[in-house]
Amino acid sequence: MVRTLSNALEAGRLAHAFILTGTRGIGKTTTARIIARGLNCTGPDGTGGPTISPCGVCPNCVAIAEDRHQDVLEMDAASHTGVDDIRELIDGVRYLPTSARFKIYIIDEVHMLSKNAFNALLKTLEEPPEHVKFIFATTEIRKIPVTVLSRCQRFDLKRVDGDTLAAYFATIAEKEKAEIEPDALALIARAAEGSVRDGLSLLDQAIAHGDGKVSAIQVRDMLGLADRTRILDLLGLLMEGDIQVALALLRAQYDSGADPVVIIQDLLELTHWLTSLKVTPEAANNIAMAGGEVTRGQEMAAKLSMPVLARTWQMLLKGLDEVRHAPMPLAAAEMVLVRLAYVSDLPTPNDLARKLAETITDTQAPQGEVRRPRTGTGPRTTAMASSSAAGPAVALSSPPMSQSEVESRAHLSLVARNDTLPEPITSPPPVAKPQPQSLEDVVNLLTDRQDIKLKGEVLNFIRPVTFEQGLIEFSPTAGASADLATRLGQRLREITDEQWVVRASAHAEGASTVAEKRQSDKAAEISAMESHPMVQSIKFLFPDATIREVRNLGPSLDILLDDVISGEDEIDDGDMDL
Repeated sequence: MVRTLSNALEAGRLAHAFILTGTRGIGKTTTARIIARGLNCTGPDGTGGPTISPCGVCPNCVAIAEDRHQDVLEMDAASHTGVDDIRELIDGVRYLPTSARFKIYIIDEVHMLSKNAFNALLKTLEEPPEHVKFIFATTEIRKIPVTVLSRCQRFDLKRVDGDTLAAYFATIAEKEKAEIEPDALALIARAAEGSVRDGLSLLDQAIAHGDGKVSAIQVRDMLGLADRTRILDLLGLLMEGDIQVALALLRAQYDSGADPVVIIQDLLELTHWLTSLKVTPEAANNIAMAGGEVTRGQEMAAKLSMPVLARTWQMLLKGLDEVRHAPMPLAAAEMVLVRLAYVSDLPTPNDLARKLAETITDTQAPQGEVRRPRTGTGPRTTAMASSSAAGPAVALSSPPMSQSEVESRAHLSLVARNDTLPEPITSPPPVAKPQPQSLEDVVNLLTDRQDIKLKGEVLNFIRPVTFEQGLIEFSPTAGASADLATRLGQRLREITDEQWVVRASAHAEGASTVAEKRQSDKAAEISAMESHPMVQSIKFLFPDATIREVRNLGPSLDILLDDVISGEDEIDDGDMDL
């Protein structure tokens, strides 16, 4: 913003309206007043022009700083939201300033204006007199009509970083003759969340709380924060599965005044910091962490794997919402910690896939012989283990392939590796109109054409008696509409360009509906899966596991599974893509 205004003043291209946006307490209104001083500054000798660095001693600068200049009008839109207030403001626009260079209107929280008030301001805002400047400030930029935004020069004020806030608060504390520990200043800067005003309020409260001498422990008590060292201890206990000591530590923090919501938030922040440490060493320079805590964090990050940290983050994130809305926050926080402790000894997905592959190999080896899959290092082994864990359900429902099919799939694998496609030999023939051969084909045709209502009726209300080319006779079930046959016949004629006769029979007993047949087929498929060795291996590891659904992912995974179990072939990226 400073650079833009400096260049605009030097080039004489100063905008007629500015809008300052950003979070609370970062100086939007203060910045607006500084801009007003810079535009109207005359310099110590009274001959200066608009400047980005107002002198602060000329009559205009002094009057604006003391909020008594008659040409700089400040209005709070939260208490003056009506169109009458804007009309009163517009009436004064046509008059020249009395003593300043520009007549400046500062409207704070401008998003609070009513729709009619914004409309009344539009014309004046688009073509104001040369002696008038508008400066708007808002925390809700999305509530400003785009017709207003397009007429203003927008500046987004960012949050102030923690280091800058801590240094600023140290300067204020020195002027107030207050002794504050650096750790206490860091805690206040962290709690301010980038807002200078919030931080100053907390600083004032801390000085009053400590009677001029403030320690980090006092600030933690004042803010209801958990001890950072205790949070490290708590997360370490959870990762070790020591739930009894962890619950006792949580209760001790709660008894000392820490909010359960804040404790879970601190655990979330600590998990994020540990994850960042594994990615970039610069994360150690966290203003909220002391030297000893950084060392402990680095040691803990080295011991925890990325999957474990990601799992902990997801569980804490879900648990935070539970604690916030629970009638007993402490009990909800305890349940979150119990879940974390009991999953701490669960294997990661890679370990689980590797263990499952070894179990499958052992169960399928000849009697008296133990066969192990060939092991490797790096991502290749992990990918192979993951494939073996995810693919066996496919192998059960895939028929054996002929030699020609194997050669065809090998050719596709080579195409995937080389990222090339064979050139077409001939142009594709024209697409023929579909001709359904069964009621299942009719359902698929209606699905492709997104005829959802008719598809649902065919799926659930038609028991086929006769199905021939051009003829469907069915027995309707309870709930079928009277015109179902007419609508289905007309729709089939539109799709196939053939004549179809569809009629309902009240006397004949039809077969099962498509929905009933699908349900029975699914039950039969799941029942067949129950006896497969791979499924038995999974149930051996997870006794409570049940099969919910069987999906055919393609016969190509049969080859991958055989390779993983036998250890006879390497699998490269082309095979994995296929």
